[in-house]
Amino acid sequence: MAAGGDRGLPDAYRSPLASRYASPEMCFVFSDRYKFRTWRQLWLWLAEAEQTLGLPITDEQIQEMKSNLDNIDFKMAAEEEKRLRHDVMAHVHTFGHCCPQAAGIIHLGATSCFVGDNTDLIILRNALDLLLPKLARVISRLADFAKERANLPTLGFTHFQPAQLTTVGKRCCLWIQDLCMDLQNVKRVRDDLRFRGVKGTTGTQASFLQLFEGDDHKVEQLDKMVTEKAGFKRAFIITGQTYTRKVDIEVLSVLASLGASVHKICTDIRLLANLKEMEEPFEKQQIGSSAMPYKRNPMRSERCCSLARHLMTLVMDPLQTASVQWFERTLDDSANRRICLAEAFLTADAVLNTLQNVSEGLVVYPKVIERRIRQELPFMATENIIMAMVKAGGSRQVQRFLEEEVYPLLKPYESVMRVKAELCL
Repeated sequence: MAAGGDRGLPDAYRSPLASRYASPEMCFVFSDRYKFRTWRQLWLWLAEAEQTLGLPITDEQIQEMKSNLDNIDFKMAAEEEKRLRHDVMAHVHTFGHCCPQAAGIIHLGATSCFVGDNTDLIILRNALDLLLPKLARVISRLADFAKERANLPTLGFTHFQPAQLTTVGKRCCLWIQDLCMDLQNVKRVRDDLRFRGVKGTTGTQASFLQLFEGDDHKVEQLDKMVTEKAGFKRAFIITGQTYTRKVDIEVLSVLASLGASVHKICTDIRLLANLKEMEEPFEKQQIGSSAMPYKRNPMRSERCCSLARHLMTLVMDPLQTASVQWFERTLDDSANRRICLAEAFLTADAVLNTLQNVSEGLVVYPKVIERRIRQELPFMATENIIMAMVKAGGSRQVQRFLEEEVYPLLKPYESVMRVKAELCL
């Protein structure tokens, strides 16, 4: 069982991603505490910027908000949401309850998406920041493995049929190359993230223009100041009520691509485990099967494949959501995004945690690899014979002759040659 976050109570359903697979730090980034604390931080940044630009907000109000960022009454917020049927206003009231002096200026001029969407972008950025070093660490571990086995010959496979020789290290480099592409893509999408910023109900900033009595320069400054406070280099110039949902497509697409890479790597490891050439770590007290104690199942690689399949499917959610956003926004994105964004990151986190464990303990069996090479050497040698004949002036079409005339003659002796190859060991 992988180390996970809060496992909750046994009488209620909990997502296995949080209770079993993902790391505590990734679970925290998608937790209610982190989300609603960030809402309060955004309200504080907004008030600070509005005060700086001349709105009548006092230092006492600002200090009161600062002092209560972590003082969240979740029970009260739940009761308020049940009464108001609006999560943002429920938390405005809850925050205002512990900040009576500042209650009147909390959320001043803002719409719900000021906290909702901007918080989502902060969470996406921070979650990507958690994934990047984990992905880099897996690449580093595999690079060490590849260097150590760069010169260890192994039988290559095409169509999962014996082909020509490669090396164990070179094959691992195929995995590394895919993961390096993923690393570049994850970093790119992280660096391309833009803040929604301080926009109005339809993205026109009309409410803030009214607050600043038509001073559009101050409205632009407000947007810039809050963006900088949130740690973003730039914000969207144009939004509806929400930031474009194509951002979610971009983010989940690179995670889905990572899922495909991991699935391929771990499928290769599973096939090699069946061939007994390589296997993932197998602990001293680990049980491979409750009925067959001799089994050494590649359960970590199987877990990676299982979770990676889920990760690859999640990109369909933002694709469909972005396609059906009417005009400036509809609310049918909300429930879907609560699920797919969190699940994508928790799944990617779990996959990378498990793959790191696999990459740090891969075991290679050179004697088994050598035996398989010897079994196939008589057949691999025919390619060299063809090349030598062509160099001597013969036709490449001799391959047809070998396939139709020579190979059938060798077939009855194939098992004998394999036995001899094994005896050579």
